[in-house]
Amino acid sequence: MRTRPIPSTGAALPVIGCGTWRAFDVGAGDTERSRLREVLDILFAAGGAVVDSSPMYGRAEDVVGDLLSAMSAHGHAFVATKVWTQGHAAGVAQMQRSLDRLRRQRLELMQIHNLVDWQTHLPTLREWKAQGRIAYLGITHYTAGAHEALAAVMRAEPIDFVQLNYSLEDRAAEQLLLPLAAERGIAVIVNRPLGGGGLMPALRGRPLPGWARDIACTSWAQVLLKFVLSHPAVTCVIPGTSRPEHMVDNVEAGSGLLPDAALRARMIADWSRR
Repeated sequence: MRTRPIPSTGAALPVIGCGTWRAFDVGAGDTERSRLREVLDILFAAGGAVVDSSPMYGRAEDVVGDLLSAMSAHGHAFVATKVWTQGHAAGVAQMQRSLDRLRRQRLELMQIHNLVDWQTHLPTLREWKAQGRIAYLGITHYTAGAHEALAAVMRAEPIDFVQLNYSLEDRAAEQLLLPLAAERGIAVIVNRPLGGGGLMPALRGRPLPGWARDIACTSWAQVLLKFVLSHPAVTCVIPGTSRPEHMVDNVEAGSGLLPDAALRARMIADWSRR
């Protein structure tokens, strides 16, 4: 799998990861969890590493922690989660619970979810980073309406990661956040890279355009992921799934050719004419 450097350290990060919203919020049943274990097996076997969660994702942190422990796979995973509460004490308590649920003493990335009380949590994250409890810190949001607020923090504060929404159908991040991340040396994790919930169903059954062969795409998911990855400011994408066959499809987008500038322009034009 292709990797890209995390600007603040130069460490290589695989470009395809896995989001856990909804998909990993399951019970303890063997049927549900065995499918998720297979999802992670496929990700790691392909060279992927990033598994992104949050305390607001129901049981997802517990499920990730259980699966990584059962698989003896903590060493393969770049585990990211978030703090999503108000106040210093509540933030510390929530982050400690996340560590416990994820079966970790140390996390690769802690993010301030949707900028909730970020002025309070950011100093705590800096303390945890200095103590070695986290390797990186970041901020997140998932709507274009929050881009100005994200940009303000990116300009004012030294952070390692920003997580944001970006896809072929939602390119607002190209205007402000992606250029700013490149300028400021901030790694970018893209959520919602396959667009809103109606995009993939709308494409189902439509034939792939001829140019998809030029970048070795055999599915619409690969087309959409490769479009996002073709932006040089993007470090990693985290499409969420609970289906092993979808993870097989997703990781294929992490290798081979990516669209060049001319093909990106054609993809945008074709999408605009749909």
